[in-house]
Amino acid sequence: MLDVTVIEDAAAAAVSLDPMRARLLAELAAGPASATMLAARVGLPRQKVNYHLKALERHGLVELAGERRKGNVTERLMRATAASYVISPLALAEVQPDPGRFRDQLSARWLLALAARLVRDVGALITGAAKARKGLATYALDAEVRFGSAAERAAFVEELTRGVAALVAKYHDDHAESGRDHRIVVALHPTVKIHPAVNTAVDTAEPGVEPGGAVPGVPAVPARPSEDATTTAG
Repeated sequence: MLDVTVIEDAAAAAVSLDPMRARLLAELAAGPASATMLAARVGLPRQKVNYHLKALERHGLVELAGERRKGNVTERLMRATAASYVISPLALAEVQPDPGRFRDQLSARWLLALAARLVRDVGALITGAAKARKGLATYALDAEVRFGSAAERAAFVEELTRGVAALVAKYHDDHAESGRDHRIVVALHPTVKIHPAVNTAVDTAEPGVEPGGAVPGVPAVPARPSEDATTTAG
């Protein structure tokens, strides 16, 4: 079973978003089970569970883990193909976000468009690498930092920007005929905690904090007492 996989097909995305099918996926991510076993857990007739399982299987979200005899019946034990799933913007290809339409480093919606493109591109790379039976070279950095003031946050952004720009200038080679282009995304946003009782994201920032001043040559970032910095390259 994979830790996470990306759903790129619109029909598969629709299947996974059905509440009962999502519940079945969660059950099967915990371990293989038959329709009879799942029926007892989710409170549905076995025939209904079988119907949902067949839909999930058609789209590659669950697979056969084995079979077992129970009296005169052979039960199919199913398992989820991944512990978790991410829906790619390709599932809504006609309306997927396009960071190229505008560029605003202060815009949370532009950051969201970048993140959506990252999911789309890495998902496509994973799919291609799996089909070719090849490895995929990626790198990600995830860190959390607490700034004491808006000025410190702005100084951090300035230093980060200069550092990344220096690395790009040092290693970028326009003339490398056998080279391969890589994309780098650096994001800074308020840390969000998941409330366990409702499984909902909660912004940890305190209200009423005003944005700090801009650093020369670097866009100002809205002030928050806690930020999460993520850098990815692929």
